[in-house]
Amino acid sequence: MSAVFSLTMLAETLRISAPYVCAAMGGIWAERSGIVQIGLEGVLLTSAFTGVAVAHATNSAVAGMLAGVLAGALLSLGHALLVERAKVHAMVSGIALNLLAFAATRLALRALYDSASNSPGIEGFRFGPVGADGASLLARVLLDPVSLAAIAITVATPWFLYKTRFGLRVRAAGENPEAVASVGLSVTRIRCLALLVSGAACGLGGVHLAFDQHRFESGMSNGRGFIALAAVVVSGWRAGYAALACLAFGALEALQIVLQDTLRSSRGGDLVQLLPYVATLIVLGFAAGRGAAPKGLGKSVGD
Repeated sequence: MSAVFSLTMLAETLRISAPYVCAAMGGIWAERSGIVQIGLEGVLLTSAFTGVAVAHATNSAVAGMLAGVLAGALLSLGHALLVERAKVHAMVSGIALNLLAFAATRLALRALYDSASNSPGIEGFRFGPVGADGASLLARVLLDPVSLAAIAITVATPWFLYKTRFGLRVRAAGENPEAVASVGLSVTRIRCLALLVSGAACGLGGVHLAFDQHRFESGMSNGRGFIALAAVVVSGWRAGYAALACLAFGALEALQIVLQDTLRSSRGGDLVQLLPYVATLIVLGFAAGRGAAPKGLGKSVGD
């Protein structure tokens, strides 16, 4: 029981939660602007691969992080242009984005590294003590530049959305796009800018995921984008609550790791792996129909 309330548990929770939180912030920015974004999974995967590929090619973790964030931003912008300019249904575009990311990263793995499963290892960021105790693990998490950037995005998202003119316009585009267009503002432009921010935030989550593993693995997003989107819906499209939902899921996944080590010799170790997913289904069941989606979500305005 002491393992559950330990620094190791805290460090694992923060480490595991970071990609979920970044993807959820990306979902908040996109859907607050009025564009449905089920392509978070694809953004995570593309950013993870790009970050590792550039870091491996340049031997620079900083270059890899920036490239991964940029890849996420551009992919998300492409989704916005398809929806707003080409009038492709957002659900269709999001599904296509996910399928493209999965296929393209596997193809790139084969082309660049002659492997269908994983890339070569990269150094990534390594700061803090090297010990395996809880204090050392927590120090490494808190000193990691990608983790610090994830925390900054989580804190900045609600502030920008509710305290700045741009945030007001993003929320207005998601609530009443006709009113935004009626005062001479371009709803398409606002939404494209919001999707750039969305992709950058989600892309940081993909970089964190890959750098944490020190390599890219095919399909390594493993449903995280969909779980992050579920957190957005459960939170009622509110950034703070979405982050808390992601932290709760991260804590359950960390608990799974801790209990799996404790129950390694019993059948309970296999059953405990289901904890995060069962909890997600239960929360979604209770939250169904209770969240207030932006009124203009999915609505397009010709401007």
